[in-house]
Amino acid sequence: MLASGFLGISMNLFRRLYKLNVGAIVSKSISTSPIEGYRNPTIVSLNDSGYLNAVGLANPGADAFSEEIRENDNLPILVSLVGSSDKDFPSLVKKFDRLNIIGYEINLSCPHVAKMGMEVGDDPEMVYRIVKATKSYTNKPVFVKVGVGNADVLSVASIAKDAGADGITAINTLRAMVIDIETGMPILSNKIGGLSGKPIKPLAIRCVYEITKRIEIPVIACGGIFNWKDAVEAMLAGASAVQLGSVIATEGLSSFYTICTGIQTYLKRKNVKSVMEIIGLAHKF
Repeated sequence: MLASGFLGISMNLFRRLYKLNVGAIVSKSISTSPIEGYRNPTIVSLNDSGYLNAVGLANPGADAFSEEIRENDNLPILVSLVGSSDKDFPSLVKKFDRLNIIGYEINLSCPHVAKMGMEVGDDPEMVYRIVKATKSYTNKPVFVKVGVGNADVLSVASIAKDAGADGITAINTLRAMVIDIETGMPILSNKIGGLSGKPIKPLAIRCVYEITKRIEIPVIACGGIFNWKDAVEAMLAGASAVQLGSVIATEGLSSFYTICTGIQTYLKRKNVKSVMEIIGLAHKF
């Protein structure tokens, strides 16, 4: 799957991706009204295939994005929703639910936007209300994207499930920072950003493993998946699907095809008929 935040607001790009073995597309996080985001610089490339970004949840808003995807015919799109309270989500769902989309991903874990990201995800009562409100207005699947913040990720996932979530996406970027040692200035305009890419993969694997071990709910792995081995590792930990994000910046759109092909070759070598047979296999040891 395409992870939210990458190439996520253009139908032209969505069509290109669908031709490259993408199983599903998650849009950028969409809010009720447009958000301009932070001024540049908003992203920093790190030496170890990691990235630090603070885009500020920039998006065109629900009205504009619903028009963008109105003519969607067969693309498997999940709309990522973001808001500051449970009152934002019913109006978002009403805007998109009549369109040809396959479901939603609720972003409750952006680490660098006040009152609309991790602060919301760290409030158990708010998590419950948001998921409950969203589910009450749709019959489509709703996934909740959790992050590693002040609240225990297992508790947040459990609360989301109790509120009716159909699945969990784990994890979001991690709150982090870089400083220019020559000027002494933080490099990002927002100073604090979200760390993604290879450095966070072990943490993502751990979260997927613990969530699927404790909670009977499908989990999508997100964070540091750069090749087929990473994808297989996530599935062994319990992930039913994987999302790709940062790898696109380094390997390009062909990464979807090469990772899918690598998984197929691995399954043949292991004499495994279906990928379903390896999901959660690490829990047996």
